[in-house]
Amino acid sequence: MSQASSIDVGHDNFEEVVVRGSSVRPVVVDFWAPWCAPCRMLAPLLDKVAAEFDGRMTLAKLNTDEEQELAARYGIRGIPNVKAFVGGKVVREFTGVLAESDIREFLTAIVPSPVAGLIAKARAMLAGGDAMGALSKLDAAFAIDPDDEDALLTRAEAMLQLDRRADAEVVLAEVEAPQRLRKSPLKDERRLAALKARTALKDAQVTDLAALAEAAARMPVDCAAKLAYAKGLAATGDYARALEELLAIVNADRSFQDDIARRTMLTIFDALGNDHDLVRRYRRELAAAINR
Repeated sequence: MSQASSIDVGHDNFEEVVVRGSSVRPVVVDFWAPWCAPCRMLAPLLDKVAAEFDGRMTLAKLNTDEEQELAARYGIRGIPNVKAFVGGKVVREFTGVLAESDIREFLTAIVPSPVAGLIAKARAMLAGGDAMGALSKLDAAFAIDPDDEDALLTRAEAMLQLDRRADAEVVLAEVEAPQRLRKSPLKDERRLAALKARTALKDAQVTDLAALAEAAARMPVDCAAKLAYAKGLAATGDYARALEELLAIVNADRSFQDDIARRTMLTIFDALGNDHDLVRRYRRELAAAINR
């Protein structure tokens, strides 16, 4: 495999190459010295892995013996020390010699995907309700990198927007596939969990929400009717009213269908994420209902 071309940096070009340059693409600086045996061990590994990123980052080398002022400015106390700069600031670093796989993981965390632009356009289309347009952008992304996690998860979101639940499940299973996990560990487990929850909530077959609402409003409380209505609401993405109906079931009969109302509320919490206002509100109300 070819080695990455690196740039020697010092006081005369550090600001241009590293500080300003990292606003365009990440810059990884290898702080080293000629007498340092671990530095000589790390350098070819770093060069090799950096070459895999095909110009999406800059690899720079700084000789700490010759550039003691810069080494002191960045707190270099042991070498080799590798610092990743983004937007002029250090965002990640390590000291010592890492295995090739660990170097790859380090760089993957700071180097944008080659399909990042296409995914960003797909997400914008999804936000605008154009799921088919988003899928077109994602197809172009997969032609470049068929294993990109962000692209796969965005594809699942598009499938859900199109009410293609089974297709979303297939995509999510691909993200979780053991062979893929061995190749590249999951970066966003929370997003995957949220999408799995949203997919599960799409299970209900909604034909007439108005009729379900009428049945759910009858008194005394009909838990089965309220559950059917809540599932219909959740399937259409109306999580606020779904949570309201589910909480009513918990208040009326906590044991109904083996506590299904509470369990369905937890699934909606997963779909929305812990920081969502609805989750914070209904966690409190659910706890109050359970502890009465």
